[in-house]
Amino acid sequence: MSEQPGRYQRSTSGMIGALLVTLLVILAFVGFRALNRSDLDVKPEHVDYLAQVRYAQQAGSHVVYPSRLPSGWYATQITVSPGKPVEMELSMLTGEGEYVGIVESPESAPELVTTYVDPHPQAGAPAIVDGSVARRWDTWTDSGGDTALVARRGHGSSAGSLLVFGSVPRAELEQLAASLTTAAIPGEG
Repeated sequence: MSEQPGRYQRSTSGMIGALLVTLLVILAFVGFRALNRSDLDVKPEHVDYLAQVRYAQQAGSHVVYPSRLPSGWYATQITVSPGKPVEMELSMLTGEGEYVGIVESPESAPELVTTYVDPHPQAGAPAIVDGSVARRWDTWTDSGGDTALVARRGHGSSAGSLLVFGSVPRAELEQLAASLTTAAIPGEG
């Protein structure tokens, strides 16, 4: 065995040179991908919330839901948990991309407001909404411009709270609250 060093001399400057070449190759690849990538246009999924409500009704739940959505609005997600009382969350977007939500829960109104609207909401004047599942709604706002309508529904073990909230004006939330119903949805079953 020869006690001679390897075929090349290892040095700090050689290692730095190899790292710079590797870095340049990585930067060239990232630049190439950035120039050849098309912008991704991700749009929220449209969900048929009425079909989900119909399934919940067929399973025996009395879900509160909007009979119709305002023009241009669409549902993006719905979750229904059967029970007494039932729990439901419905997420929607307006035509302008503003968020609106409806929550039906056994939790108290203050719990819902601090969970979904703001930890420190400001109480407003109550709203009277004729034709809805609840006539009197308490109103809440936050510093970011969100508004919430909250009503109590049911009695005893089936009592729960309803929350209609979002970044749209209060009048639009009241119109949505006026469309809330528990009517059976006709269909397959």
